Amino acid sequence: MKPSKIAIHLSLFLACFFTVTVAGVQWLNRDPFDLNNFGYGIPYSLSILFILTCHEFGHYFAARFHGVDATLPYFIPFPTLPSVVNFGTLGAVIKTKTAIPSKKIMFDIGVAGPIAGFVATLLVLSYGFIALPGKEFILSIHPQYFSETQPAGGIDLTFGNPLLYQFLSFLFTNPANQFVPPMTEMYHYPFLCAGWFGLFVTSMNLLPVGQLDGGHLAYTMFGPHHKIVARSAFAAIIVIGLLGLLPLLNISFPIGWTGWLFWGLILFFVVKIDHPPVIDETPLDEFRKNVGWATFGILCLSFIPTPFTIPL
Repeated sequence: MKPSKIAIHLSLFLACFFTVTVAGVQWLNRDPFDLNNFGYGIPYSLSILFILTCHEFGHYFAARFHGVDATLPYFIPFPTLPSVVNFGTLGAVIKTKTAIPSKKIMFDIGVAGPIAGFVATLLVLSYGFIALPGKEFILSIHPQYFSETQPAGGIDLTFGNPLLYQFLSFLFTNPANQFVPPMTEMYHYPFLCAGWFGLFVTSMNLLPVGQLDGGHLAYTMFGPHHKIVARSAFAAIIVIGLLGLLPLLNISFPIGWTGWLFWGLILFFVVKIDHPPVIDETPLDEFRKNVGWATFGILCLSFIPTPFTIPL
């Protein structure tokens, strides 16, 4: 690879490291524009970048194993904006530079990323629960957290609680003798927030639509029925997004997030709904199908219909 190309990937990675670290400072309720606070965001940024790197290199090494030329990951930085929910990055992508010749190879490349990223997410999230700090940590952020009167100000933000997050919390914590942060506060904890982010982006990528990772799986697993699966999944995302508009009409409903409408626009205009064909349509073997079903199980454990709730 040309040095100029490597420089592009490295520059994007470093820019992403900076923006994610600044976002990590913001999650700790510290001033993200004061560079003296920069070090506080590093545990968060290293965790996020570890998850994204494992995911993208899962794709990369699978592609290279099958002789498909692929780029190194392009990390996508996203600057911190005041009062905006932001993780500091829009993720990362690789591009295949040669055609993928068969369903088998398409499946292997598509499934390797989510599995590698999921394992990394499990490690980060499990460590976050095992190494959960005491009450003094939340008091360093909200000194009056356990008092009856709470100071005004700040964003009343609640994260959604995916099934796997609930299970790991049950497995590794004991609320009877330790403080386990609720979903209104867990984003102040760098490893929990990064692990939650890993579940969120994994589930978004595993939706069986177009050229998302889940779309690759659906195309290779379901044969001619993959279009029905993709369009049904797309319709479900749009419905959940529309349900997120109900609070604007003063109608309370537990499921829905308007951000899914924005994701639906990206799917429709950029990712596309239907998956393009490959040359070799030979069906997958049973082992790969079983791996595919297990990977869609990851989607079920990670998906969050209402990722964020901010009362109007």
